[in-house]
Amino acid sequence: MDLLLAGKRALVSGSSVGLGEAIALVLADEGVAVAIHGRDADRARRVAASITGRGGHAIVVTGDLTDGAATRQIVEDSERLLGGVDILVNNAGGSGEKHVWEETPVEAWVDAFDRNVVAAVRLTSLLLPKMRAAGWGRVVNISSLAGSLPPATGPDYSACKAAMNNLTKSLSKAAAGDGITVNSISPGTILTPKLEAAFRKTAGERGWAAADAPWAEIERAVLPHVFEVPAGTVGRPEDIARAVAFLCSPHAAYITGVDLPIDGGAMPAL
Repeated sequence: MDLLLAGKRALVSGSSVGLGEAIALVLADEGVAVAIHGRDADRARRVAASITGRGGHAIVVTGDLTDGAATRQIVEDSERLLGGVDILVNNAGGSGEKHVWEETPVEAWVDAFDRNVVAAVRLTSLLLPKMRAAGWGRVVNISSLAGSLPPATGPDYSACKAAMNNLTKSLSKAAAGDGITVNSISPGTILTPKLEAAFRKTAGERGWAAADAPWAEIERAVLPHVFEVPAGTVGRPEDIARAVAFLCSPHAAYITGVDLPIDGGAMPAL
């Protein structure tokens, strides 16, 4: 299916590595000009070079999204170098060290909300007026299953993702009449270098498989013990990226205010 995205312009926050990188690559393959964002310029340039090497168009913007002035500069640079921004993917953020509830410092809560929620609000607030004026826009917020199914540990991160889901629904209603859709995606267990390293370490320590075994063997041995995933496998970054691309497309013009779990069936039916 042609997603009809050729010629659109996107800013993907936190796209110099991980899920953000996968999202940027898939959007670029669909003909979207992409602003690659990160705090590490070398990593961002590597992703941009990968896109241009595949025939796509990418530019690099760097800066700390917890800083208001830096965020404004990121948006201004993206608009100047791309000629505008039609699509915003709020992917930057992430969890810090996971503490039990009563041992989670207040400072950790403040930092987590600044990185995960307020950073997205900063970007969205700067870009939304121009999307309204253009009569077209897409905002996709990368959330987490933790926003709906919070574990006992890491309450600061889970609360951030719940807030992200809530602001998605609020903004979707506020912007729907202007041709703008706002949705979130809640990834489940996704294969990243960090997750693979954790699985390999656990397999070796528990004696479930050799730590250097092929990934398929590690996955079969470890996954049933740590996550309940009916599909029996972990997801791939591309699973998230393809869903983002669809939600950004004109084909998804009547989909807004949705939080889409991509989790292999882990989310229980309500």
